[in-house]
Amino acid sequence: MTSNVTISKEVFDFLNELKNNNNRDWFEAHKPEFKKRQSEVKAFLEVAKLNLNHHDEIEKMKLFRIYRDVRFSKDKTPYKTHFAGFFSRLGAHLRGGYYIHIKPGESFLGVGFWAPNKEDLFRIRKELEMDADEFREVINQKELKAVWGELRGEELKTAPKGFDKEHPDIDLIRKKQFVFMRQLSDKEVLSASFLNQVDASFKAIRPYFDLMSDILTTNLNGESVLE
Repeated sequence: MTSNVTISKEVFDFLNELKNNNNRDWFEAHKPEFKKRQSEVKAFLEVAKLNLNHHDEIEKMKLFRIYRDVRFSKDKTPYKTHFAGFFSRLGAHLRGGYYIHIKPGESFLGVGFWAPNKEDLFRIRKELEMDADEFREVINQKELKAVWGELRGEELKTAPKGFDKEHPDIDLIRKKQFVFMRQLSDKEVLSASFLNQVDASFKAIRPYFDLMSDILTTNLNGESVLE
């Protein structure tokens, strides 16, 4: 595993300065510095992707743009004050994704299903309605919880349409997202071992991804729906 790529303190320094000078004039004047720090983060993400491909199959890696879409936002500051990357698992066979968020004081890793489409969300809910025992067993595994803690995500206040609000697993069925997040200290992000920490964290979520991939590629009878 490659582990000689790091996130430098200069990345945090730039993001802190951007936070205090979030305007186009300052950004244009510091564009070369931005390009340098962006390249540094991209290099880190590229190696993280290589590491992931030793134990998973990644379809693509995305480094998110620094520019904010302010058209429908009350906050009109033009730039994000973080760097972020996302890794999509391979095609229809492997589901879910990995996310890295780099921001002074607010860095975190995220994994799971942020915005499942209507069909996938219904399939997950039907699985949980039928039998949530295996799902609970996986998300409560000691090794997984030690890294990722509790399952998170937005949820409905009541039961989804067509589901019994008195169902014993309604706490899971009413979820709209199925994600885990791991908060990171600045010290962790800037450490020489950060790349290895990221990879170890991503490895720890595999039992959850394996189960969800199995659910989303089969029907309720356990038969494959892939062509």
